[in-house]
Amino acid sequence: MTAPLTTEKTTASEWFRTLRDEIVSRFEALEDSHDTGPFSDLPAGRFDVTETKRSSEDGSDAGGGLMSVMRGGRVFEKVGVNISTVYGTLGERAQAAMAARKGIPGMKDDPRFWASGISLVAHMRNPHVPAVHMNTRMFWTPHAWWFGGGSDLNPCIEYDEDTAHFHATQKAHLDPHGPGHYPRLKEWADEYFYIPHRHRARGVGGIFMDDYCTDHWQADFQLTQDIGRAFLPAFVPLVEKRRIQSFDEADKDAQLVHRGLYAEYNLVYDRGTKFGLETGHDANAVLMSLPPLAKWV
Repeated sequence: MTAPLTTEKTTASEWFRTLRDEIVSRFEALEDSHDTGPFSDLPAGRFDVTETKRSSEDGSDAGGGLMSVMRGGRVFEKVGVNISTVYGTLGERAQAAMAARKGIPGMKDDPRFWASGISLVAHMRNPHVPAVHMNTRMFWTPHAWWFGGGSDLNPCIEYDEDTAHFHATQKAHLDPHGPGHYPRLKEWADEYFYIPHRHRARGVGGIFMDDYCTDHWQADFQLTQDIGRAFLPAFVPLVEKRRIQSFDEADKDAQLVHRGLYAEYNLVYDRGTKFGLETGHDANAVLMSLPPLAKWV
């Protein structure tokens, strides 16, 4: 049996809240900018914040979190930044959705779990600004613990220099942990964010890890923190550069079609979506990743 990691759990959940607060503040600052291009006549968007609860079968406290969603802003058409800390016991289907590994050690005999994390998805007004996803998380069971997460860029109109900036920023944050981390996590993202029935990637990639545990909690946590710290400097400069560009109906149509691709992936393949729904978390919080509008050809 692994250690309870009581202090470490608190440290991790507090970090996810800190990261959430920083991102929410920065996104609202983007909305307040006067240089918002074609949508400058709209009112600046603000996050609506609601508490979420996980429902347990016996009605006992099972944790929850905060759902922060902005809709209809100048820059963000819809963006959600959610945090949660949940716990309890897991059924077999939830265990299967919890991790990439086949069979979590000891779960059949002792199905207790604890999980905390942050999850973000942004769908943008201007089709030149890429959609983006980021999450980091920690899991604990009586016999194992691990971290997971990453971020990936999902443009409907691709710019090579934007892709290069996004990846270079992530690499710069990962390299202090060892030169092998970035290429391995990039390859992991390319595999994870692939849509088999479309025979293509969801976007232009990023970094991703799952079931990550070296048995050195502090080192693994610091890596997870730097994945989170890389997000704003990787993404915000792209927003600031592209939000002022003009676009036409063909650009907007391409954006809506690409959003359909994003919705397909999240509903069919995404492990976080499956885990959230299987464990009784607030369905609106779990599905906040879906775009406000999409289309299929």
